Amino acid sequence: MKLVSDYFGCMVFNDEVMKNRLDPEVYNTLKRTMEHGRSLNLSVANAVASAMKDWAVELGATHYTHWFQPMTGITAEKHDSFISPDEGGKVIMEFSGKELVRGETDASSFPSGGLRATFEARGYTAWDATSYAFIKDGVLCIPTAFCSYGGEALDKKTPLLRSMEAINRQAMRVLKLFGNEEVTSVKTTVGAEQEYFLVDKQTFKQRKDLVYTGRTLFGAKPPKGQEVEGHYYGVIKPRVQAYMKDLDEELWKLGVLAKTEHNEAAPSQHELAPIFASTNIAADHNQLTMEIMQKVAKKHDFVCLLHEKPFEGVNGSGKHNNWSMSTNTGVNLLEPGDTPSENAQFLLFLCSIIKAVDEYQDLLRVSVASAGNDHRLGAHEAPPAVVSMFLGSELTEVLECIEKDLPYGAKEKELMRIGVHTLPKFPKDTTDRNRTSPFAFTGNKFEFRMLGSAASISDCNTVLNTAVAEALKQFADELETAENFETALHELIKRTITAHKRIIFNGNGYDDAWLKEAEARELLNLRSTPDAMPSFIKEKNIRLFTEHKVFTEREMHSRYEILLESYCKLTNIEALTMVEMAKKEILPAVSEYSQVLADTILAKKSVCKTLDCTYETEALNEISSLTAKAYAGVKALETALEETKKIDDITALSVWYKDEVLVKMATLRAAADALEGLVSADYWPMPTYGDLLFEI
Repeated sequence: MKLVSDYFGCMVFNDEVMKNRLDPEVYNTLKRTMEHGRSLNLSVANAVASAMKDWAVELGATHYTHWFQPMTGITAEKHDSFISPDEGGKVIMEFSGKELVRGETDASSFPSGGLRATFEARGYTAWDATSYAFIKDGVLCIPTAFCSYGGEALDKKTPLLRSMEAINRQAMRVLKLFGNEEVTSVKTTVGAEQEYFLVDKQTFKQRKDLVYTGRTLFGAKPPKGQEVEGHYYGVIKPRVQAYMKDLDEELWKLGVLAKTEHNEAAPSQHELAPIFASTNIAADHNQLTMEIMQKVAKKHDFVCLLHEKPFEGVNGSGKHNNWSMSTNTGVNLLEPGDTPSENAQFLLFLCSIIKAVDEYQDLLRVSVASAGNDHRLGAHEAPPAVVSMFLGSELTEVLECIEKDLPYGAKEKELMRIGVHTLPKFPKDTTDRNRTSPFAFTGNKFEFRMLGSAASISDCNTVLNTAVAEALKQFADELETAENFETALHELIKRTITAHKRIIFNGNGYDDAWLKEAEARELLNLRSTPDAMPSFIKEKNIRLFTEHKVFTEREMHSRYEILLESYCKLTNIEALTMVEMAKKEILPAVSEYSQVLADTILAKKSVCKTLDCTYETEALNEISSLTAKAYAGVKALETALEETKKIDDITALSVWYKDEVLVKMATLRAAADALEGLVSADYWPMPTYGDLLFEI
């Protein structure tokens, strides 16, 4: 029997492989690069490249690629073979340090938001030595950053790496104030829970909306949805279990720490959760996970849907970003300790996150904005578009006592004062969980639940890292010059709680009353991508990213353009798909069935004028009325799409799609879905929700 431990990471050029294949001096130099960001000289790079090539060739690889994450939301790769010509018409396998460290690719064909003109084609990929190379489908994949000829970031990884450096710098300043001289670095860590749907491949092919857009644009609610809650954590069906088994094996070979799998709340919905990893590695692993999920699904005659809302009326799919901070000495900085009221270091880091989330709630909302996620936020299991934090009763009470200089707990007689020492750790689960909160403290980490299932986790973690880095910077600036550290620390935490407690909400985020309360607290409710995106280029947010060297102002404006362009393009594709399906499938099928009803009425009347035709007559009248509404909906949608050709400004265009095109799409869908409930199943032209969700 094959043991997981025997093949886990077998396709990864990991630390064990490097130790075995590299000269000790080369290995130590490479480790210093990985841990401290030091540059490699060419001789070391050549040695690493040679060992990496030999290892890959032994495992059957013939090509290598610089694997990167452009602004498309998926990964990109260009394959080059290892072969070089040799004497006598032979070839040898070569791979140099220069090829390892840097590659060149066409930058003009990827989204650049105006950073590059079409004729300015040159772009570069640069090896991210902190993320292990791996072999996928016989190709050595080298994780890289992607930038333009002028050095501007054209990908999602480069800003993420910059943000990790920013939070490391500021966290180190704070730790030194507490006397932590042995710590040399701080990293953020992430575990990204991934939700997804599985549908039968043949059924999928019969739905043009799923094929073109990844979600159903039409579909009446079936008699059964998720009301009885029998699917959640239920027994996994054998066919799905076989898929999950193969998925685990493929991910484990690539060193992805796939840990937990189960049925989710909606029919045919499932979840996979990994063990925590350093944030940039977690981002790489999540991109790999989504790719492998879809690839393995096809082998089992499934299609894996990663759209945030593939079906109306049941849960959408999210991606829960479990975020924490750890030192290189193994200390989790979000571990409260045995008595959090006296754990000053924990409380200061906690306050930095509270401050960051409150001050940059708009950026956190922007970081999860997409055309797909707009359909999910605020529906069923998804949190609302309002950003808030859940801390639980114990921590909330601690903060209230600090703010008001009150005793904490029944046994304490003295006023709450903050010590400067870290006390022993205590069990993590000091409070219940809150599944309705967008940003919830869950023991020793924060779970950011607003991400859509198809999203790159790089976006939200770039924002989160940078916002917390700014709060820590301000704290360090103040405390480093304080005459009395303990007094200044107490006053700083107290002042931060008072200024930012509005962001803390421990109640039901699904309750409509919360939206009213959030408005009273002056929290933002950015319901859609066009509502949220202008916040990205506000002066305060440009200042945040540029001061911490995460983005240049030019890079920020380019991303603004790219994200709104994506929103418009995806919505346009959906609208065109709806028009085509309505005109070529739904309306012809309805017309055909209407003819059947009319013929039946005539046939009955020809036999006997007194025969009852109530069903046929009423059904035909209702269908005729709805058909007229559906056709009018098609024409209205076509008119709205024609208007988009007259709008040049991307901001105005996105608003038009939100306010006009999506509204017309909803009107058309309502009429078509009502028709589905009236037309005979023999005539309806596509698989229904019942077919898609319950026939695996």
